[in-house]
Amino acid sequence: MAPIRITHLIDGVPWTGTAERTSPVYNPATGVQTGVLDLASAGLVDEVVRGAKRAWSSQWQSASLAKRTQVLFAFRELLNARKEEIAAIITAEHGKVLSDALGEVTRGLEVAEFACGIPHLLKGGFSENVSTKVDVYSIRQSLGVVAVISPFNFPAMVPLWFVPIAIACGNAVVIKPSEKDPSAVNAVAALWKEAGLPDGVLNVVHGDKEAVDALLTHPDIKAVSFVGSTPIAKYVYETGTAHGKRVQALGGAKNHMLVLPDADLDLAADAAVNAGFGSAGERCMAISALLAVEPIADDLIEKIKDRMGKLVTGDGTRGGRHGPAGHPGASRQGRVLSRHRGGQRGDRPRRRPRRRCGRRRRRLLPLPVADRQCQAGDPGL
Repeated sequence: MAPIRITHLIDGVPWTGTAERTSPVYNPATGVQTGVLDLASAGLVDEVVRGAKRAWSSQWQSASLAKRTQVLFAFRELLNARKEEIAAIITAEHGKVLSDALGEVTRGLEVAEFACGIPHLLKGGFSENVSTKVDVYSIRQSLGVVAVISPFNFPAMVPLWFVPIAIACGNAVVIKPSEKDPSAVNAVAALWKEAGLPDGVLNVVHGDKEAVDALLTHPDIKAVSFVGSTPIAKYVYETGTAHGKRVQALGGAKNHMLVLPDADLDLAADAAVNAGFGSAGERCMAISALLAVEPIADDLIEKIKDRMGKLVTGDGTRGGRHGPAGHPGASRQGRVLSRHRGGQRGDRPRRRPRRRCGRRRRRLLPLPVADRQCQAGDPGL
């Protein structure tokens, strides 16, 4: 089957232009290229932002709260009805299993439900006679056009953190999803149109750094929401604020699991494996380091190793418990392979030197590497 074209959604319809640059989209479980993604130029981003500004100023800025909430409730119902379809799209491009993908959409649905009650939070304030014959009041107004730059690990949930709130508050939105799994955002954007959102209020532009820089520096973008790695988050924050924008940039984190001597080791081992390998280990709160308080370390390692030997990885639509880490050539897959080969050489798992801490000794324990042999083209990775 030939790869399909995946393109921008501008003013409520797919873009009909010709892209100067494209990027392949893969099914990471099979390694098969399933799509060809159009990448936006800076000029196209400018056109989209200017169109969003027109839609905001002519329609959405002045839309009543009753009208906005009507659209939001309709969107919530559509998303709930189509969540299985969205989950299947996520699995096909990201690789996480269907249950993980459905959970992701459900978490995003909760934000849409919250946004349905936004009128209560948009109330202003009034203080009478704060000084002689002086009253003070405050009002909440929309900013204009805002941008959302979302990551690959949660292609539906992270956009849904931001888009329903921004739209509920009367803004127009331009979203740039990850080029690795772009179709989920397109599918969700189509639901907004079906819910009655005026054309141009929500636009999807696909791209790479060129599109990101165009958004961060465009004078009509008033605010930016970003989720991704810490180095890129710093870049987005510094660039966006230097151009006078409000920016919230959420970067990466390192999460540690602490297991005490009186813990249920079977439960702890289950939690460690699920937290470390669920959603291909790409959750923002994934466990990458485990800290065990002696004397339980050796027993805990054995329980974790036993569970890891039973993990079933592969196609998330065919019963795999854990999906693949990325499509062929992905940098993440390369890192996983490198660490796996290190484990085969005996580099991992390794323990940090014991050190005294009060009356107990602690050891920092990375999750052990499984014994399964992996090759670069293995779709089960």
